[in-house]
Amino acid sequence: MTVAHIGHVELSVTDLEASAGFFEEIVGLTVSRREADRAFLRAWQDWDHHTLVLTRSDRSAVEHVGWRVERPEDLPHFQRRLDELAIEHRWMRAGGEPGQGDGLRFRTPAGLPLELYWEVQPYAAPAAAASRLPSHPQRTPRTGIAPRRFDHVNFLVEQVEPEQRWLSEELGIHHRYYVESADGGRLGSWLSRTNVSHEIALMRRRDGVGSGLHHLAYYVDSTDQLVRAATLLADHGTTIEWGPGMHGTSGAVFLYFFEPSGHRVELWTGGMLIFAPDWRPLRWDADSAPLGFELWDSRAPDTYFSRSSPVLGEAAAPSRTP
Repeated sequence: MTVAHIGHVELSVTDLEASAGFFEEIVGLTVSRREADRAFLRAWQDWDHHTLVLTRSDRSAVEHVGWRVERPEDLPHFQRRLDELAIEHRWMRAGGEPGQGDGLRFRTPAGLPLELYWEVQPYAAPAAAASRLPSHPQRTPRTGIAPRRFDHVNFLVEQVEPEQRWLSEELGIHHRYYVESADGGRLGSWLSRTNVSHEIALMRRRDGVGSGLHHLAYYVDSTDQLVRAATLLADHGTTIEWGPGMHGTSGAVFLYFFEPSGHRVELWTGGMLIFAPDWRPLRWDADSAPLGFELWDSRAPDTYFSRSSPVLGEAAAPSRTP
């Protein structure tokens, strides 16, 4: 019993109009549904109804990260396992999040707000945006950066190793590679259930307490597209935090920036794919770790290791089977 793949992330935002407009017009995502206080968006080759939810709030934070399970009968199994672990959880009824069936929400030991679900509505493009290609859920957007797909999330946590073990043992998310400090402490772990290098990452926070969302990431097809994205963002006054650069760990070229409500977003391209069923996590020690974070020797700003979006979300409540 495992999760199947990462599905979406919900962010609360202090300026819904500015954030939704930024993700649609500059990043080039498609709005699949708009409500008074929520916007649902997706990249052009995301097959689901949405991969990003923006919710109006007085504070910018992460509400939850959704993971689809492998079979519908997995949900009650996960509920029973959460009961055994004494982890509070609650059911979100079908339709509460458009395009999705019942969802099981809970917090991991480090406080990461996760949701498990099975039923999801495929995206159906309006006639004006429909593609002639069966492999394209919609036509490629004409404006903005237009990433191909949602890729991953990254969290800052106080202790990386126990949280990585919990995600691997309880949700079946494979540990792909990790970084250690000179004293052997775990600085970061990267995990995925699918063949991509990671769908969720954990990095040790260098100050403060608790957990927070470091960034969400979308995938573009080439380095040329990423460089164009950097130019577009700079020309429209977006704060670029770091990049373009290359992560040695994954081999991906990256660019980090902040959207109008303060959440960090990454665009990246390239990166290794993993197919071996007996993959063993790759160790990056203190000597190789600098190349792991940045192969081209540019220096990460201090904010990269300390700034994150706080975890809010709804408090867990006793669960009832839907």
